[in-house]
Amino acid sequence: MEVFVSRAVRRSRSRKSFAYVAGAALTAPLALTGAAHAATTAAASEYTVTALKFTVAAAGRSCIVDADLYRPAGAVLATNGFGGSKSDGSTDAIGKAFASRGYVGLVYSGLGFGKSGCLITLDDPAIDGRAATGLIDFLAGTRAADDGTKADFVTKDGNGDPRVGMIGGSYGGAIQLATAAVDHRVDALVPLITWNDLSYALDPNNTATSKGVSSETPGVFKWQWTNGFYLMGEGQTILAPSLDPSRFGNLTCLHFAAQACDTIRLLDSGRYLADSAGAMLDYARSVSPVSYLGKVKAPTLLVQGQTDSLFNLNEATATYRTLKSQGTTTKMIWQSWGHSGGQVPGELDLNEGNLETSYVGQRVLAWFDRYLRHSRSTDTGPEFAYYRDWESGYGTAAAVPSLSQKVYLSGDGKLVDNRSKVTRGSRQYANWLVPTSHSESSLAGIVGLPDPEPYDTHGTYLGWTSAPLTSAVDVVGAPRATLKVVSPKTERVQNSGDAADKLVLFAKVYDVSPDGSRTLVNRLVSPVRVPDVTRQFTVQLPGIVHRYRAGHRLEFVIAASDSAYFGNRGIKPVTVVSAPDDAGVLELPVVAGRVN
Repeated sequence: MEVFVSRAVRRSRSRKSFAYVAGAALTAPLALTGAAHAATTAAASEYTVTALKFTVAAAGRSCIVDADLYRPAGAVLATNGFGGSKSDGSTDAIGKAFASRGYVGLVYSGLGFGKSGCLITLDDPAIDGRAATGLIDFLAGTRAADDGTKADFVTKDGNGDPRVGMIGGSYGGAIQLATAAVDHRVDALVPLITWNDLSYALDPNNTATSKGVSSETPGVFKWQWTNGFYLMGEGQTILAPSLDPSRFGNLTCLHFAAQACDTIRLLDSGRYLADSAGAMLDYARSVSPVSYLGKVKAPTLLVQGQTDSLFNLNEATATYRTLKSQGTTTKMIWQSWGHSGGQVPGELDLNEGNLETSYVGQRVLAWFDRYLRHSRSTDTGPEFAYYRDWESGYGTAAAVPSLSQKVYLSGDGKLVDNRSKVTRGSRQYANWLVPTSHSESSLAGIVGLPDPEPYDTHGTYLGWTSAPLTSAVDVVGAPRATLKVVSPKTERVQNSGDAADKLVLFAKVYDVSPDGSRTLVNRLVSPVRVPDVTRQFTVQLPGIVHRYRAGHRLEFVIAASDSAYFGNRGIKPVTVVSAPDDAGVLELPVVAGRVN
């Protein structure tokens, strides 16, 4: 997690600087570090680098925070991504990139990483957020580093109130919101590819949502991503050896806060007894923006990645809508890349130093110009923008597009555009005791392994396919399905007191080309743990930006399993019955064209 505060320089002898805080990506090995990939556009001689240490109190422990101060004449505060440190290329680049643009950068290793002390506490605002406020105090000139260094060169909005902004991705995105919730001196935020609710990100349930993406029924464990990050955190003993006692918990939970380890163990157990599942949901949400966004008042530019199976577009949309509804100034961009890849030429890549030439980079610079330099003439851009791969540049809208077309699940396996076209019929699938569908291998890219194309095994899924499209159909947003299924075996056990006995299924939409090949857009699926199979339920699918070309067909699929997630307990056959007056419905946010 990288957080940097940088201040723009006034070109005078008594140079003062504006500041913004930026965070790097969730995990350095992903090489998808958003702002942390910044590259300089000026010679290194234009700024100096000074190593500093700060002692902070966190969760009853006294911890050393290891930092580097980049100073041209402004200020930047930054910290590493999950599993990294201030010395990572993705972390170090933040300070360099913004120092070369006239900002001072304070780049530090986040709690529990690099040479910084304390346990890993998942961007808890009461711990990680409070630790970041101590570094903002340094930029305010009200505290010194441990060696006595003071910062007296940052522009202030008042006594002890430096002008501070934050930018960064993933773990470095959430820390911005956590810091702004506990310190209202923060003036502007740009969180990239981050989460709204960790319980949704790691154990998603895309039905019966009570708020944003949050559901009161435990979801479907995303075991690959979750265990990968858990091992990275516990592996700090090897990855960043340290004898600092503040970094150690106990033998069963070396480097995380105890509740984080308890959560991982519960998810890996595959059991969701009422008390333990409730505690898991409560903890995951307590360290997530969903629990504290009401305290965030700083203008926020949200940037989320379309190619992201860890933190999908729905998470940013939930944050966006919450901030908007409470009156916090906010805008949102859906860029191409996220944790699962998707980088394309011309998109924001701070490793290339293309802030000035990429669309997202220009929007970031404008955001800080407006809210840090107080340039009231600066246009911060449209409310909502989205990368589209079928046309040059970004599409824009006054809001996230709403659902605009319904198609129906016919008993003969067709996806039809009018309820009167639905034929009566019933179809069935059953799960096996091993996964029979595949969307992605979440960590394949990290370890350099090939990832098979998505597939479904005959008899373990149902699909409904549209007629070939007579013209292109552009979908921007999150589709939604309304379903009713019959599963007698599930019905007999779903009230056992263990939510793991409830039915699990996976919804998704394929793009089927004229030759029959199928493309799962960005390899995204919608895991669902059905609260009650005797009732109709609604499924929120992941947000996408996609053009279904003329001659192609849409195929809506519900599958029994997915290799990236835990699945059903036992064999649970599922039947879907269709009739003209009682058919499943798929709603699409279509912005151009129509499914025929």
